[in-house]
Amino acid sequence: AGVGFLIAEEPVKKEEQDDEGFVEHIKEQGGLLWGAFSQKQILLPAAFLVLWQSTPSSGSALFFFETNELGFKPEFLGQLALVSNLASLAGIVLYDQKFKRIPLKILFRNISWLAVVLGMSPLILVTHLNRVVGLPDTWFALGDDVVLTVLGQVAFMPVLVLGANLCPPGVEASLYAALMSLNNLSGGVGGFMGGLMTKGLGVTESDFSNLPLLIVITNLSGLLPLPFLFLLPKQEVNEFGELITVLDTTDEAAVVDVTASSVDETVSVVDATVDATADSTTTGPPRS
Repeated sequence: AGVGFLIAEEPVKKEEQDDEGFVEHIKEQGGLLWGAFSQKQILLPAAFLVLWQSTPSSGSALFFFETNELGFKPEFLGQLALVSNLASLAGIVLYDQKFKRIPLKILFRNISWLAVVLGMSPLILVTHLNRVVGLPDTWFALGDDVVLTVLGQVAFMPVLVLGANLCPPGVEASLYAALMSLNNLSGGVGGFMGGLMTKGLGVTESDFSNLPLLIVITNLSGLLPLPFLFLLPKQEVNEFGELITVLDTTDEAAVVDVTASSVDETVSVVDATVDATADSTTTGPPRS
């Protein structure tokens, strides 16, 4: 917070404030935001993001299992959080180096199947199979958390890229913030659904007999959004190795070459051409 004092800025003078102009600006931005969400090429991918994030999870029940059943102490949970943050950074680097030029449909599909397989790994911890081979619970939890966090970050990066690609000029910040708010709200819905399933299966802070079944069901639910991959925009890799997003419309066309050049700037616009007589639209504003 102290760094904020180093920012040089001048306060707005009272006579320079225009309440009427501010209201008009809000109305204008609201109109642009509503118009953006009314477009099929934005509404359909946003609907997929909602479906993607709304699947139930068993994270809360697994947390109580680790603390109440396995006896993980706050010190170890802090170490686990540190390792998770480092693994998250590794996931960002991995996406930037290996996966940023893979079309979103292919990436979401492959990640969904991989997440179902790797997401079953907590079953080993819950059923204590790791103890059979002499692997302590803490070591298994650390290794499992690293793998799942890296995969989770690789899965989340396309969501950010998609959100950046959908934002049309003039309403980039407002639409991106709205998309991320919708994404967070959908995650809350997924947590709520997971809570209902936890209660329905009778999993409590002291009874974890049905926790393996809960883990299996919640992991398999991650496949539910796959039939809706058609909601995502079509993407191709051009001859320069750049990812091009093509969105079909009926009345206009724009082609934008999108290149993810670094971790800090995942998607950058390198070329844009507009042809009013074409039949497709490609969007991809830069993101830093």
